[in-house]
Amino acid sequence: MNQKNRIRKFIMRPYVFLFAISFLLMSCEEFLEKNPTTQISSPTFWKTRNDADMALAGVYSRLNVSTFNWEGVYSLDIMAGDANEGAQSLGASSTGSFALGNMEAVSGGLLANIYTQCYRGVGSCNFFLANIDRVDMPEDARTIYKAEVQFLRGLFYFNLVDFYGGVPLYTTPVTIEEGTVAKSTKEQVYTQILADLDFAIANLPNTDYSSKGHAVRGSALALKSRVLLNMSDWTGAAAAAKQVMDEGKFSIFDNYKTMFLASGQNNNPEIMFSTKYLNPDNSSEQDIRILWHGIWNPRQELRDAFECIDGLPITSSPLYDPTNWKLNRDPRLHENIRAFTDKAIKASGEEVSFAWNGISQTGLSPVKGGNVEMLPIDYATRSEQDWVLIRYAEVLLNFAEATNEAQGPTAAVYDAINEIRARPGVEMPPLPSGLTKDQMRERIRNERRVEFPFEGMRYRDIRRWRTAETYINTLIEPGSNIKRVFNPSKHYLFPFPQSEIDINPNLEQNPGY
Repeated sequence: MNQKNRIRKFIMRPYVFLFAISFLLMSCEEFLEKNPTTQISSPTFWKTRNDADMALAGVYSRLNVSTFNWEGVYSLDIMAGDANEGAQSLGASSTGSFALGNMEAVSGGLLANIYTQCYRGVGSCNFFLANIDRVDMPEDARTIYKAEVQFLRGLFYFNLVDFYGGVPLYTTPVTIEEGTVAKSTKEQVYTQILADLDFAIANLPNTDYSSKGHAVRGSALALKSRVLLNMSDWTGAAAAAKQVMDEGKFSIFDNYKTMFLASGQNNNPEIMFSTKYLNPDNSSEQDIRILWHGIWNPRQELRDAFECIDGLPITSSPLYDPTNWKLNRDPRLHENIRAFTDKAIKASGEEVSFAWNGISQTGLSPVKGGNVEMLPIDYATRSEQDWVLIRYAEVLLNFAEATNEAQGPTAAVYDAINEIRARPGVEMPPLPSGLTKDQMRERIRNERRVEFPFEGMRYRDIRRWRTAETYINTLIEPGSNIKRVFNPSKHYLFPFPQSEIDINPNLEQNPGY
């Protein structure tokens, strides 16, 4: 049994049981997906360490949903304008429709999934924290379990506040009557997130992540840097990122491609937190979606953002050949995007056609996270690569961005970015010296774009930079020539699902919906 399987044997074995428990935890209509009922709180549970282990695995299982895997993440890149939804997927509530500006409270899909799935996670966290003190177990272990769950609650609430702004804030299990409350302010939600993360930072083990499979101190520090970056707290974001850098538990991995495949995820020093999968009991459809369905089509704008190997953009590099966009480009381009007509080459050298079941609207197809060794693919294909949610490259770029905003392009800013660019197998030239603060800002923003395609970062970034309205409104849909629409008076936030408004009369809808 390899290490990945050994790690997950403990984490994943309870999942089947816990999914049954999770069903018991939900009341009628899942009560806004927030308040588990107390059927599990019986004399036969919350007694032993094994009960605590199963309950903790159940909380982690709340990550096995579209908000925290390839499905929601690729959808966010469609919203960001780095990809298109395949023509065969377009529908009344599709992400492709949302990307055109058709976002309403009744839309469902991505707009509702993040809300309901994150509140399910919050509910499970609150229920765990309300009951874990009943378990007979060592106090130091109990504290670590609490810290893991508070990290997860911080992650769930961060996604809620990022996409919906102020939301109802619950830190204990609630009844149906108690659940119909007004939303808290963004500031109040951020305060709770930071409190949860600070508890996690103080109490989680300071180890690497991949050898444990559980959140660790670095996971919480990295998420804190992301949260503070969203809050434009440049000093705080830089400090949280720098703490990770100084403690030295994580580093840049030497293989960009395999970091997103099961084969490269054992003992990976860059992965700081992920959604876990393991065949056969906890598998996913990741390869079906990425390598067969053809429902995510990278756009030319993303392809053109990658520099040439001389470190210059394609608009100024003498190495760029407009008749062959693959030539002399940043190697990360080829680990994210391929031509739709390309064949896959397996490790054995065998060439295999992709046999897409839909034609790309852009002439491009995604690469990241797809395992070509699984080809040919059908509906029986099951994948087990983890979906990476936080990695060390983000910490370095968070530090670089926050430090540049606070102090300008210091030597430390250059060092952080160049460490990523120097990754073995990428080996892009270091940034040129003498950049101004504004020039460095643009280089950092582009570096984030080409380092994190199809990881759900771009849509978050252009919203927090307040550039979404400028960029998205320039985009034309290939094939239809329809203009995309981003209305700054409403689209910086998602609407609350209409079903939630109907249930909770105290929940005020976001502006414009």
